[in-house]
Amino acid sequence: MVCKRVKYGPAALALLCLLGLPASGTAQDDQVGAYRIRTDSGEEVRLDGLLSEDLWSRAVALSGFRQREPDQGAAATEQTEVRIAYDDAMLYIGVLAYDSEPDEIVARILQRDKLIEPLFFGTGIQFAGDDAIAIMLDPFHDHRSGVIFATNPNGAEFEALVSDEGTELNIDWRGVWEVRSSRTSEGWSAEFAIPWRTLRYPEASGDELWGINVFRVIRRKNEETLWQSWQREGGGFHRVSRAGHLTGLSDLPQQGLNLEMKPFVLAGRRQEANEAGAISSSVQREIGLDIKTELRPGLVLDLTLNTDFAQVEVDDAQVNLTRFSLFFPEKRDFFLENSGIFDFGVLGDPMMPPPYQMFFSRNIGISDDGEVPILAGARLTGRVGGQTIGLLNVVTEEAFGVPRENFSVARIKRDIGESNYVGAMVVDRRSSQGWNTTAGIDGQFVIGEAWVWDAYVAQSLTDRGDVYGYSYNLGYFYEGESWTSFFNHYAISPNEDAGSGSGFVARSDLRSTTLYAGPKWRPSWLGIRDISMFVGGSYSTTVSDGRLQDYAGGVGVGPVWESGDQVTAFFNASETVVDERFELSDGVIVPAGRYRADHVGWFAFSSSSRAFVVGSTAMVSQFYDGTLVSLGGTLNLAPSPQISFTAGYTRNQVDVTDGSFNADISSLRATYSYSTKLSTNVLVQYNSLEKAFSTNVRFNFIHRPGSDFFVVFTENRGDDRRVWNLSDRGMVMKITYLARM
Repeated sequence: MVCKRVKYGPAALALLCLLGLPASGTAQDDQVGAYRIRTDSGEEVRLDGLLSEDLWSRAVALSGFRQREPDQGAAATEQTEVRIAYDDAMLYIGVLAYDSEPDEIVARILQRDKLIEPLFFGTGIQFAGDDAIAIMLDPFHDHRSGVIFATNPNGAEFEALVSDEGTELNIDWRGVWEVRSSRTSEGWSAEFAIPWRTLRYPEASGDELWGINVFRVIRRKNEETLWQSWQREGGGFHRVSRAGHLTGLSDLPQQGLNLEMKPFVLAGRRQEANEAGAISSSVQREIGLDIKTELRPGLVLDLTLNTDFAQVEVDDAQVNLTRFSLFFPEKRDFFLENSGIFDFGVLGDPMMPPPYQMFFSRNIGISDDGEVPILAGARLTGRVGGQTIGLLNVVTEEAFGVPRENFSVARIKRDIGESNYVGAMVVDRRSSQGWNTTAGIDGQFVIGEAWVWDAYVAQSLTDRGDVYGYSYNLGYFYEGESWTSFFNHYAISPNEDAGSGSGFVARSDLRSTTLYAGPKWRPSWLGIRDISMFVGGSYSTTVSDGRLQDYAGGVGVGPVWESGDQVTAFFNASETVVDERFELSDGVIVPAGRYRADHVGWFAFSSSSRAFVVGSTAMVSQFYDGTLVSLGGTLNLAPSPQISFTAGYTRNQVDVTDGSFNADISSLRATYSYSTKLSTNVLVQYNSLEKAFSTNVRFNFIHRPGSDFFVVFTENRGDDRRVWNLSDRGMVMKITYLARM
């Protein structure tokens, strides 16, 4: 029997403990107790989303939520109660989300993994367009990392891993758990059932103490409420160190190796066209295996054999109007889980490619000529004491004239204080044709409530002793109640791109400094919630001889209305230098020289609480002694939780001295979700500059938790002769089965 800490007098609490009765009631301000389910007395949870079992009334209620938006610190306008219970197999979380206007609850999402997304700028998370609730657990109680489970009134599922107080957020992690939600006359409710095997926690030491926090959004009011860490300055759901405490957990099962095996079987057919247009066909038959085991509490080993990623959605089309490489995000499951551990570099502007990443997993198994087979891979990630550890090794098969390669990564981060760390990382890529290795040290320090400083230094070497490169960075991000500031200074040496065979370098031989800052006001007129303003700029030179490359200085302002509608307008005066002539598109050459690059524009979005959401972007720029006019728009329509459409169009009109052209991207994404377990996604895209038309259809049935059946159809059309000529086409069926031992 574990006595819960609740608002009882000492005598009453002592009496309850002596009688062996649960201390139900209301949790203290920063802690809540878990109720041990009496399975020997027939108590059990029926996972139906209704907290109708008697055991829920015996559990302590976590309540007393406060607003982060719109009125910081004020009591939530709608009451929320959360209760925690457990038995030998599961951790159960019950939620009562009261609502005085239940008919106005917004619930349009049914598909998995769509409820939450990272903030566009800064750290933290934001809910999509629905009423929803998220639970954050910190099983190791290390005040810096945790796991998030979220749902909405439809019972849609979302989970994520948070590390280093939210600076690393892995929304692609997929755990095995279940949730059910139900609409009621008083609002909505939900029941979470999370197996202990899904949660990583330290060896039992008696009465366990975990971190916990709860985040609820009431969408029609755009109201964000939290149990703890509701402060705008230094707070937020991602601030694990400011979470509350979960007590009362005892006699938790010891997990041992906790072995999981997930074999897959794949069958398909593929057609490809050669340069003359002749079509050849091939049959695909593959089997493979993924293995996961916990070597010790919190330290997970993943093994993959004959890896296949046929179910991964295709990349979003992009137009490249620069002389530098495009950046495409990683989408493959094996590389996504715990990927934040391997982050090392400069994230940069969210609208631009990252300037430098020491490790970029898309260098593994993906080439310009096609997919490179991955023979096997191993990954060891997790925590040991005050250290975060990451080890990765992957072997790829010979393909497209490139020999068999081995990629290795070693990462360690040591906790310092409550929210800081220092770390080191080594990345190595080698084959029979040579090798390159990059190593570096980095650190992150939270100063005061909201100043987050980070720095690194890295150097690369190759088998050619005269080829090496280096990079370094120092920066901070601050977001407070009344102003925001961002600073970054980094350098990338001239030959760092030659020595970074496992990383991503947008541009070498560059030293850049960026500083932006601005106030935030909260007026009480015109229905405006807040107005943000930023002023600042950047200045870039070459590392080798200090020559100017770019500079920019500008101002922007962005009001956000209580409805959730928002708009941001900006102006930048800037200049850029082209050292060597380059081809902007077919037959359009930009000579070397110095060019004005002033630009003015806006982007605006209507509130995501509506069934019909509109986005708009526009920018007019001076562009290599000419002009660039970019116009874009998105339309999101969700007539029901089962059906949603997103249409997008971007036009780039280029007019320079050597010629003019249009570069357009059109896309249509449609989703039909029969249930939280069964969905179909269709993505159609057209790139006018590349004259490329692509179609991707993905059917996914989760036939049991952690196990999937996929049917994927992909077709690409367009070549130098005609846009409708077939380039390649394929269809595959893939089934996975998760076995826990």
